[in-house]
Amino acid sequence: MKVTEHIAQAKDTLISFEILPPLKGKSIESIYEHLDPLMEFKPAFINVTYHRSEHMFKKKSDGSFDKVEIRKRPGTVAICAAVMNHYNVDAVPHLICGGFSREETENALIDLNFLGVDNVLVLRGDAPKNEASFEPEPHGHRYADELLQQVVHMNNGIYLEEDLQGGVKTKFCIGVAGYPEKHFEAPNMQTDMKYLKRKVENGADYIVTQMFFDNQKFFDFVAKCREAGITVPIIPGLKPITSRKQLNILPRTFHVDIPADFSNEILKCKTDKDVEELGAQWLIQQSKELKAFGVPVLHYYTLGKPNVILKAIQAIS
Repeated sequence: MKVTEHIAQAKDTLISFEILPPLKGKSIESIYEHLDPLMEFKPAFINVTYHRSEHMFKKKSDGSFDKVEIRKRPGTVAICAAVMNHYNVDAVPHLICGGFSREETENALIDLNFLGVDNVLVLRGDAPKNEASFEPEPHGHRYADELLQQVVHMNNGIYLEEDLQGGVKTKFCIGVAGYPEKHFEAPNMQTDMKYLKRKVENGADYIVTQMFFDNQKFFDFVAKCREAGITVPIIPGLKPITSRKQLNILPRTFHVDIPADFSNEILKCKTDKDVEELGAQWLIQQSKELKAFGVPVLHYYTLGKPNVILKAIQAIS
């Protein structure tokens, strides 16, 4: 079922999760162990992230270096199929520009369509760790909007091969990312909103936001979207803070603010266990306020902490 259909049929705020593929060499059982405690809350869908390959240099015996390509978390498409089969729940794979050519994107979409996947979340993706800025793959997409248009074309039966006529029309429901605190590369919120509106006009069906820790930023973001004429569902993305080091890591990595009253309380914690408990309470309060606001879905970035997510959902159920 499409995400938008889940939302249209729901009588209350839905729950959804995001998971990461296991590291290469690890078993898929780690995914099941992660999700099992959460499945009693009947999530509407589960997002599965995609991770591009990284380039590393390995030293050879003669002192020279070989450039090698390593993908640490492969398996997004297969995990989607496994999760759908194991739990009878919809899976939403992430599609990113980085690491894909247009041809590889088309093949991935064909695989997903054959597997019965109804939804995709379209993202540009980040630049590789050792590169200052994002550069597309050869014959790849530079912007999420370009990737979005390729999915829309396939939904209309238009494939890359010009002589391929009457191709099967896929039926993907397409999600895109939104940034309550704006994308860090955008010069201002007005510009960021312009690009978001363009994605919706070009075929995006719903928006999932970057994590945030101040609900007012989300409320303001929704208001700006509606003022701009963006009417599609807007789903808030939520993540618990579970360690002191995240006070530095999260703002630096995801370009989000942590409210002063929250960060001050975290600094008072003596152990990460104390931080985790505080983070759970903050997440619970966020969830309650957002549910009261009437959000269609509470989307939790689980990232290895299902127990904290479990507490939050139990508190609002």
